[in-house]
Amino acid sequence: MFLVGPIVNTLAIILGTFIGIGLKGIPERMRTTVIQGMGLFAISLGISMAIAAPSSDIIYVVLSVVLGGVLGAWWDIEGGLDRFGHYAERRFQGKSGGMSEAFIFATLLFGVGSMAVLGALQSGLNGQNTILYTKSVLDGFSAIIFTSVMGPGVGFAAIPIFLYEGGIATIAHFMGANLRSSTILADVTSVGGLLIMGIGINLLEIKRIKVANLLPAMIVVALIRWLATHALPLLTSWTHF
Repeated sequence: MFLVGPIVNTLAIILGTFIGIGLKGIPERMRTTVIQGMGLFAISLGISMAIAAPSSDIIYVVLSVVLGGVLGAWWDIEGGLDRFGHYAERRFQGKSGGMSEAFIFATLLFGVGSMAVLGALQSGLNGQNTILYTKSVLDGFSAIIFTSVMGPGVGFAAIPIFLYEGGIATIAHFMGANLRSSTILADVTSVGGLLIMGIGINLLEIKRIKVANLLPAMIVVALIRWLATHALPLLTSWTHF
């Protein structure tokens, strides 16, 4: 079922919030260790996804990353998300006894990121929820930490997160029939794996990679592979007339 991933992610945030309410604080060394472990797992998951495409399709993957990166940098997706986050922080700073602040911060933390988009697309296109399950673990642990510091307002972020991820998954499921071929899915999975590796590198703080700017590559590789699969053979057949 294509909505299982968004549902699990939502429940993880709620469960983490309830646990965080009963805690006064999380030791920094524990938080760091868990985040580093998840960073290593994200890299290993990304590698396993990146090799999904056959070697003959490497050119499509590379081309999509280049073109998608150019588009993402041109549109400044990462910068736009950062600016929105700073605006929300200023807008809700100190209001409503911290409830609004906690809600906005948690919504941005759980929703404004590559894993939410990639996971929802994966869930909608092929019914797999590996990325969202991984994100659920990260979000659940983060919800514990944020709730112990900022209060129960963190838990209300579960509502927009479910609508956001569920909406993307639903659209991908019902409108992505042409993208659900095995060859296209393999290439999309491969590009997604590269982005997941970037997320893992960010979690380990090895180097800051603007993963959000590479998100258009997911669409670019699907379009390129679809054209190569459907449009080019049709064009070739026309040339024989």
